[in-house]
Amino acid sequence: MNQIPSGKERQVRALGGVAIDGAPIAYMVTLAAVVTVLASVPLSVIIGSGKSFPMSQAIYPLVGWILGPIAGAIAAGIGALFGVFLFPHTTLVPAATLAGAVTGGFTAGILSAQGYRKMWRSWISIFFVLIYAAYIGRAVLVNGANLWIMLLASFVNWSALLLFILPTRKLCQTWLESPDLKRTALGLFLGTWIIAGFAHLTASTIAYFVTNWPNEVWLGMAPVAPWEHLTRTIVGTAIGTGVIAGLRAIGLVKPRHAAY
Repeated sequence: MNQIPSGKERQVRALGGVAIDGAPIAYMVTLAAVVTVLASVPLSVIIGSGKSFPMSQAIYPLVGWILGPIAGAIAAGIGALFGVFLFPHTTLVPAATLAGAVTGGFTAGILSAQGYRKMWRSWISIFFVLIYAAYIGRAVLVNGANLWIMLLASFVNWSALLLFILPTRKLCQTWLESPDLKRTALGLFLGTWIIAGFAHLTASTIAYFVTNWPNEVWLGMAPVAPWEHLTRTIVGTAIGTGVIAGLRAIGLVKPRHAAY
């Protein structure tokens, strides 16, 4: 141990086998399977439909933070797709479920993107402003819904958009990357509220354009939707804290664009 090496210094790095966007396929398959399994568990009732939201919605952000944007979107999307066919009781509109999962995995992955991918956050912000405008516009201008009731019913969506645009996004990134697990948990809570809110907005917009539920439904959504979303956030935080603590403890090689 006291001898000075005389050879040329070499770099040693772990090889993860076949990967997509820096995330090993094995990681993606595992997380897609977890999304599928959780799609079988009802989390809350969809008003006026007789169906329910799946628990898998709570971990779409976690999948993106572990795998990165591209691999996270693919894994969450594949898991949701299997869930649609295997557990239809937690799906109202299949296309909406799939789009929400892909959105959650992708937007979580770009939360702490570096390099040229930082620009993706600006494009995503513009995209969701347009999506929200279409959502509100159809309800108010086409179907005659009350604007103030719509704003109350869509609190989850516009609050997620504001938290993403404001410096709270950077705060969330800092907490997620903190070695202190308590700060990581805070980052998971804030981040899950934001990203699951985007997934909800995407899925809800598609579902609304397909089903055009009556205006009375908005009155029922206004007091219920924030509590539903809080449940998603708490579940996502609880699962995410345990998973990230475990990944850090065993020293598993991180995917290239992981954000934890």
